[in-house]
Amino acid sequence: MSDDYLVLRCAGRMVARYRTGRDLPSTLAPRPHLHPVTTLAGTPVTETRPADHPHHLGVGVAVPDVEGHNFWGGRTFVRNEGPTELDNHGVQQHAAFPLCDPDGFVQELRWAAGEGELLRERRTVAPVQVTDSAWALDFTFALTNTSGRELSIGSPATNGRPGAGYGGFFWRAPKEAAAPEVFTADAGGEDGVHGRRADWVALTGDDWTLVLAGATDDTRHDPWFVRATEYPGVGSSLAAEERLTVAADETVVRRIVTVVADGRLDRGQAATLIHKAVTA
Repeated sequence: MSDDYLVLRCAGRMVARYRTGRDLPSTLAPRPHLHPVTTLAGTPVTETRPADHPHHLGVGVAVPDVEGHNFWGGRTFVRNEGPTELDNHGVQQHAAFPLCDPDGFVQELRWAAGEGELLRERRTVAPVQVTDSAWALDFTFALTNTSGRELSIGSPATNGRPGAGYGGFFWRAPKEAAAPEVFTADAGGEDGVHGRRADWVALTGDDWTLVLAGATDDTRHDPWFVRATEYPGVGSSLAAEERLTVAADETVVRRIVTVVADGRLDRGQAATLIHKAVTA
């Protein structure tokens, strides 16, 4: 690992860099993230700090409201006021790497803001080969409330902005000339997929496909946050419809497995690959 990033490899190829994020300004809610992430053929499938949303940082965990603190970056949605510039940004601080090598890592993180540490995270990330043209990113995060009191996790949706239930695992894909196609096993299009629960959701670009799946019961309960027309991005929402209350010392665990494939997959191909990846 260099001072600023860790290289992840799969099938003998570099498929991602995991960046510390410590050089980011406070308004972006500094946090570790994966970028660039590529297919096995080398096609980029992430974007960071794009002009449309400078606080979008590749692949990672970002939450816009932890007891009023912004760990997403950018403006904060305030009820009856709308998006507002506030000095309320938190930071995810590296604490330790219990395991760290090109085949994957385990990281301890401190989520700090305002009065100090609110959450302690244990993050486990591993690349897994699925086929000769597809690999999977296995990403688990466990958030433990270390504040000594009850915490509440929210989103712009729970704060009064309909349809904006983002917060949790989030993947910002690259913007191309045409909007990506998005679909699940039985629905298609942004309107048909966004805000709904599904075993998996796929996003296809010019010559790549991402297939994301919740790999635990709790994760599958979270609705998908999907954008395709405005920008390409998919996330698993911790607080899409109502605030998530986390008692002192309680731990919230989520696991998302994402297939990263070369080419444009159809429903059948996407279903086959994600099933293979989740059960590997």
